[in-house]
Parts: sequence; C-alpha cells; structure tokens
Amino acid sequence: MPVPPVLGTLESALYVDDLGSAESFYAGTLGLPVVTRQEGRHVFFRVGDSLLLVFNPESTAHPPHPGSPLPVPGHGASGPGHYCFKVATEALDAWRAHLEAACIEIEADFRWPNGARSVYVRDPAGNSVEFAEPALWF
Repeated sequence: MPVPPVLGTLESALYVDDLGSAESFYAGTLGLPVVTRQEGRHVFFRVGDSLLLVFNPESTAHPPHPGSPLPVPGHGASGPGHYCFKVATEALDAWRAHLEAACIEIEADFRWPNGARSVYVRDPAGNSVEFAEPALWF
C-alpha cells in the first residue's frame, strides 16, 4: 500500500511556564496574531499558513477526562524546544535589527555550508527560536 501524501506542517508546539511572557514575545515582539488563548493552558499564534501552539506543559501532560468533548491525548515536553521561522533572505537583516532593538540577544548569526543564513534567539522560556532563509532546506 502506498504512503498517503503529507501536505505540510499545520501546527507545531512549544512549551512554556509563563504564557504571559510568551504572548508578549510572540505577539508583541514578533508581531504574530493571536488565534486563541485559554488562561493557564495555551496561546496559539498564526504563522503564515500554519500555527504555533504554545502550551503550559502542566495542563497538557494528562489525558482528557472520560467523556471529554475533545479527547486530545496528553502531550508535552520538558526542557527547551526549537522553532524555526521561514523568512525572506532580504528580511534577515531587518529581523536582526528588530530583535536587537527589542533587547533580544542574538545567540548566533551564521551561514550554513549550503550558504543559507540563520539567526538564533531564545524566547522567555529558553526555547531556541530561529529565523532562516528557505534555502536552508529548499
């Protein structure tokens, strides 16, 4: 039986202890639109044609109660995660300047062996956040 096609990434998740700080970073500093939020549980952001889901890991680690209308299995992670934003080559310098103006420390800014450039920072929870040219992979 052939493997059915995958169309792309619909959503990715990061885990944070302080949702307010995460929202300030992702919506305030990075300008991502908030799609929905649930106090103490999550904040979801639109990223192009996908979503970045930011969860408090304590509220997603356990399976739902029996009879829950949304039987999403328990999930989560501990320790820092990673998320990479695809940005236009000509926008990387502007992103770096924007991040520095917001007092976000640039952890790394370099070119990969294939010539693609990446800029790395940390969100308030310590997750690694990368801004990279599409040529990194495509």
